[in-house]
Amino acid sequence: MGDGIGRYRGTESKLAQWLRRRPKRSAADVENDRENALLAVAAAGMPLAPAAYPVGYRCSCERIGCPTPARHPVSFAWQTQSTTDRAQIERWARNEPEANFVTATGMVHDVLDVPLAAGQAALDRLLAEGVDVGPVAVSGAAEDRADDGRMLFFTATRGTPEDEDEWWPCELDCHPETMDEHPGLRWHCRGSYVLVPPSRLPGDEGSQPVHSWLRGPEHPLPDPLNLLETLTDACARHAALRAEQGEPAEHEAAWPIGR
Repeated sequence: MGDGIGRYRGTESKLAQWLRRRPKRSAADVENDRENALLAVAAAGMPLAPAAYPVGYRCSCERIGCPTPARHPVSFAWQTQSTTDRAQIERWARNEPEANFVTATGMVHDVLDVPLAAGQAALDRLLAEGVDVGPVAVSGAAEDRADDGRMLFFTATRGTPEDEDEWWPCELDCHPETMDEHPGLRWHCRGSYVLVPPSRLPGDEGSQPVHSWLRGPEHPLPDPLNLLETLTDACARHAALRAEQGEPAEHEAAWPIGR
């Protein structure tokens, strides 16, 4: 385990270097690129729906104590509202210039969502082994809080297996009883959603999105099972490092949760 922990310390340093290298962009630059970025996601077949956005450190939904500020859809009908229709997405983007967007998972794609440091270590290993890795996004990766971010691996959906016992809805993938087996891993499948870049989270000043692509949606979606073993191994090593350093386990609730 010592060698693995050493690799994670090196990974954290590498993450900090990557975050510092990201170019600073003006609000005008971000807005000019936003619509094209959303259309690229839709062109890859990932359905989109408008989401809440940050208002300072609060959520635009104005719910007191919103559990997922700026990370949830604005409509309860988000699953049926989600679309890849170019004209509709253009209307949303222009009429709701502050809105984040989510993509509904479990129809075309799933998302494997892991702690940022674990994700970077897994990504390095997968690429070194020549594994086809699809789109990858980073969330919450501002330079001053890199250790708190997440990495999202977009994959093809598993569909509906013949044996329903082998399937679980996203709301159940992070219950405490599964944490020891898959520490820190969230599998967003049917009934779930994730933010798509570019998105902002509460506290962000707006000059730099804190949810952005590391590998864009033009990359083909891989089979999730081709990534799963490497990701779970990386999550286990990450959890062991946190335990060694006396840090709390990452048992945050996955979304969606009741609004």
